[in-house]
Amino acid sequence: MGATQLNVLKVLLLLTFTEIISADHDVTFSVFTVTSKSMTVQWSGPSSASSYKVTITPKNSSKDPVFAHFSSYFVMGSVNSLSPNTLYTVQLEALDNDFNVLSTASTEEMTAPEVPSIIQAYSKHSDSITVEFTESPGATSYILRAEAEDFFLEAPVSSSPGTILHLQPFTNYMMSVMSVNSGGRSQPSYPVKAKTVVVAPQLNITSPDNTTLVVTWPEVENAVLYTLCIIQEGSTSRLDVNTTDTMWSFDNLEAGTTYCIKGTAYDAEGRPGDDVTYCKITRPQSPYVSYIQLTQGRSIGLSVYWQPVQGAESYIAYTSDGQNCSSIPENYFCYILSVECGQNHTVTVTAYNSAGPSSPSAPAEYITYPCPPENIMVEEPEAGSCMLVWDEVLLVDYYMAFIKRDDGEELSCNTTETNCSFYCKCGHTFLTSVFPYNEAGSSPFSPIHNYTTIPCCPQDVAITLVSTETLEIMWSTVSGAELYETTAEETRDVIHCNDTAPVCALSDLRCNTVYSVTVTPCSELRGCNHTCRPHAHETAPCSPEIVTMTQTDPSTYSVLITNPNTPNTNYTVTATGHNTHTCQTTNTTCDLTQLPCGSVYDVTAVASTAVGQSLPGYSEPLETGPCCPTFVNVTQVTQAMTNVTWSPGGGARSYITSLTSLHGHAKCHTQENHCLMGCITCSTNYSITLEAISSTGHKSECTYQGFSSSPCCPTGLKLYRSANNSLRVHWRSLGPRIHSHKVEMYGTGANYTCIAPPATTHCDIQESVCGNIYTVVVAPTEHNGVTINFCQSRTFSVPCPGSNFGFSRGWQIGE
Repeated sequence: MGATQLNVLKVLLLLTFTEIISADHDVTFSVFTVTSKSMTVQWSGPSSASSYKVTITPKNSSKDPVFAHFSSYFVMGSVNSLSPNTLYTVQLEALDNDFNVLSTASTEEMTAPEVPSIIQAYSKHSDSITVEFTESPGATSYILRAEAEDFFLEAPVSSSPGTILHLQPFTNYMMSVMSVNSGGRSQPSYPVKAKTVVVAPQLNITSPDNTTLVVTWPEVENAVLYTLCIIQEGSTSRLDVNTTDTMWSFDNLEAGTTYCIKGTAYDAEGRPGDDVTYCKITRPQSPYVSYIQLTQGRSIGLSVYWQPVQGAESYIAYTSDGQNCSSIPENYFCYILSVECGQNHTVTVTAYNSAGPSSPSAPAEYITYPCPPENIMVEEPEAGSCMLVWDEVLLVDYYMAFIKRDDGEELSCNTTETNCSFYCKCGHTFLTSVFPYNEAGSSPFSPIHNYTTIPCCPQDVAITLVSTETLEIMWSTVSGAELYETTAEETRDVIHCNDTAPVCALSDLRCNTVYSVTVTPCSELRGCNHTCRPHAHETAPCSPEIVTMTQTDPSTYSVLITNPNTPNTNYTVTATGHNTHTCQTTNTTCDLTQLPCGSVYDVTAVASTAVGQSLPGYSEPLETGPCCPTFVNVTQVTQAMTNVTWSPGGGARSYITSLTSLHGHAKCHTQENHCLMGCITCSTNYSITLEAISSTGHKSECTYQGFSSSPCCPTGLKLYRSANNSLRVHWRSLGPRIHSHKVEMYGTGANYTCIAPPATTHCDIQESVCGNIYTVVVAPTEHNGVTINFCQSRTFSVPCPGSNFGFSRGWQIGE
């Protein structure tokens, strides 16, 4: 069911069920439908009703009412013979068997307008028929009805003529019309036969080229002829063609111009069917490429410009390598975002509209920027002499090489070759780039190659001997160096030191050795510069060692040392004690002189050269001999015993004293400063020697002026009485007779003294009292007049003259 049919049905239902009135609760009453001359009502009443009476009375007219009577079995009834377009009062009465009114109900309703009549019905379109009809008084609208086999369709219209749609093409329909007001609609008019026309051809227009439009369509059913009419947009001239075929070609048209083509089909009766108009534009002319520009950016772009052509809706530029870009009609250029470098291609532009593309424009050649060179590298066959090299690039006229040093210095090189030489100072980083050029310009970018030269060699290397086996090396920092390798090298040894600071201490070196010291700067990128000049530096001499120390005289010691160093090394031997003594030599011996006796020293040896001084060798203790006593005194105690005394000797703990003569010697070993010595021969010259001995056993030989022992005491002492009452003391002298003798006699009555000159062996004493006992001492007198006091006395008893006793021998009282 169509949309129009549904709308009509809604109107009818609205008209039917709007007037439902109940007089009381036991009866309902409503107008079901109305026509121009009838009215159908429906009701329900009480069960006691035996019949119903419907009375319809004109409300605004003097005409008589019309009524109808219905039994109780009816619930709906029609009343006819009414006037069109008239307002009536409709009353229902429920009657019992005696025709008494049980209940009533009423309403007002208007009859439909008069039935209109169709003047004519015709079809201009394959899906509709137009109907011209007479209009009825009081009608507010009309309903057109189309009927065919198995088809029914109604459509409301406001007035004549009216058209009903949604019909089938080339189909016969019975057409009728009804008038409508607020009460309802009239009966249908007398039907009229009408036939729809054929459908319009479905044109398909194509433009195979920019001067032709080809029109094709499928065959239209029931059509026997086709008419095509073509008009150029903006023109009043037209061209009509008739054909029975389903294809037609319009030639010699203007390019890029819109043409409207109307197509109509005719049936066998000559009736034109629907017409349809299609507008189609011809293809545009081929554009002309006017300019090509390469642009630089993050990637190479290609801008293509062309002359616009009529009727173009868009343009597409195509390159021979498959790239393309498009543009709207307002712009006559487009931009290809990414184009490969180093290409030689062509570009064409095609214009487009709804008809299709134009023929491509004549190809325009273009060359893209050269590609960036590959394998850019720096070669440095010699230090400081570098060559920038790169691979050859196609489509290049020349190259521009740019070299920038890290301190800001820049240089460039214009060449047609694939290399460029430049001075590359040590210790710098160079940023290199190469831009190839051709007629399109330069490569938009170039790989940047970093090249770092080896670090420079330090020029102010200062080497200092900070200890006998340690060298301190200092230098100024050099450009490009991140690490310094310092080596001290000699035949048997290599010492390394790695540091980032421009100072290094090389220790544990060999003494008295010339090292080749090299400071090698290094960087992470280039490694180490092994061309730096070495610096020779010698370590301090080796420490000499003391081999022996020999005393050559009381205050001199000869020191024998080792010689571990090269010739021309000076050695200093130092004896350190209460004071300091030194000696120097260039060989292995050195004499320490004027060493005081009785001293203890630490003796060390040090070697020195122009480089420096060695560590002292191991010290050796040196103890000088004890000091000899400054004096020695010999005192004769007895004829065979002496008392030797001496002054203390510094450093001496004991002494050995010797008295030596041709007749023998005496020796004494003591810790004291004196010694009692026996076995002395009188009247003998003795030499005196003394050995001062320290606590460690060191000895000093001390020699002193000799001494002569005391003259010998006479022996064989006898006492004689002489004739003249004198007493003669007689003795025997031992040793040389060079001493005088003193004779002393002690008696109870008198004491006598007598001096006997040298070589005399007796002495006479004149006795004054006889008969005494005498103690007689005969002692030699030394040259200084001192009389020896240790000669033994003899005791004699001397009788007076005339006695019978001899006294050649007396009594000895003491030794």
